Amino acid sequence: MSTDNQPTSVDDADPDAEFDPAELQALRERVDELEASLADSDTGDDQKKMTIVATQGSFDMAYPPLILGSTAAAFGWDVVVFHTFWGLDILHEEKSKNLKLSAVGNPNMPVPNAVAAIPGMDRMATRMMEKKIDENGTATIEELIDLSLESGVDLQACQMTIELMDYDDDDFYDGVTTGVGAATAIQHMAESDIQLLV
Repeated sequence: MSTDNQPTSVDDADPDAEFDPAELQALRERVDELEASLADSDTGDDQKKMTIVATQGSFDMAYPPLILGSTAAAFGWDVVVFHTFWGLDILHEEKSKNLKLSAVGNPNMPVPNAVAAIPGMDRMATRMMEKKIDENGTATIEELIDLSLESGVDLQACQMTIELMDYDDDDFYDGVTTGVGAATAIQHMAESDIQLLV
């Protein structure tokens, strides 16, 4: 293969060769535009994103989204927890204080379903769990909500559910984002590295 006709760069070109100054200037401007465009696209934002959809408002199901969300935020993740239907009660200041642990249908309860269905068993099971949490020094739901908000977790309340349950924006903890629609939640999900339904 012959090497007689190797291409030369502009810098290596014959100084006596003729270049159209307008074309050369246009080429330099285009290179500058491409470099600027490349710099804009590479923002260096490697922050991971997580979206959790919380749909259940029982005592035991309030913990997973709050623990996972606050832990991910502690690692620097951008976290959204979208609360919808019964999951909205987790963010409701009054209702979150009275969430119950369901004894019926829970395979880990030490009583058969026939006994678990007796009136008052849910309250008893909840008290037992609250006692265990207190003895263990585990954070309460309210403490986890505060921790999540302080960590930068975006706790969102579904607008459709707020209207369906006849709640007001003032019913929720300070710092909770209200008026969020499903389209906004889906957009964050689409951009997330991890999506969880709890």
